[in-house]
Amino acid sequence: MARDGVSRFGSLRGVKNMMGTQVKGLARAWGVLVFYGIIAVLFGIFAIFTPLAAAMSLVWALGLMALVEGIVSVVALFQRNAAVSRGWLLLYAIASVVFGILAISNPLEVAGVLLMMLAIWLILAGIFRIVLAIRIRKSIQGEWLIALSGLFSLILGLLFVLSPLMGVVVTTLWIGVLAVFYGLVQILAGWRLRKLA
Repeated sequence: MARDGVSRFGSLRGVKNMMGTQVKGLARAWGVLVFYGIIAVLFGIFAIFTPLAAAMSLVWALGLMALVEGIVSVVALFQRNAAVSRGWLLLYAIASVVFGILAISNPLEVAGVLLMMLAIWLILAGIFRIVLAIRIRKSIQGEWLIALSGLFSLILGLLFVLSPLMGVVVTTLWIGVLAVFYGLVQILAGWRLRKLA
């Protein structure tokens, strides 16, 4: 029986060899991880020191991606075997092209609109969390943490509404810090993989 199990699933040595081959293949790509990490760190530094320019660059890049996606969707409209109904595809193509053109031509204004959407969501999420904490206060301990997170969310949302430009700057700073952290992790991972190559 044990012999049959070994033949069915392969030997442990075979599994180790396969894992070793996969690790070596991944290790050969260490340079890609380091490259992505360097790009992320550079963008993060750019975002930290010039948050407004970085926000406009992000929105511009999103606009460019949306425009390309819209053009691809328009081309897909004329294909015989579209995966989605033509009505939905047309609606998606129009929305993508319009957003793309707006984001490329007016990145700061689009960033402001996106920030307002984030602000509205933060306000609604804050109210929801506060109401939830009040309703479940007798069922759990520590409900004040839920209420506190709701209060912080509500305050942040209101600050974004009152000062959209500052909201764009603060949000871009957060993105910059996260990009630097992500980039450093990528660089370290790539460097460790390099030793396995």
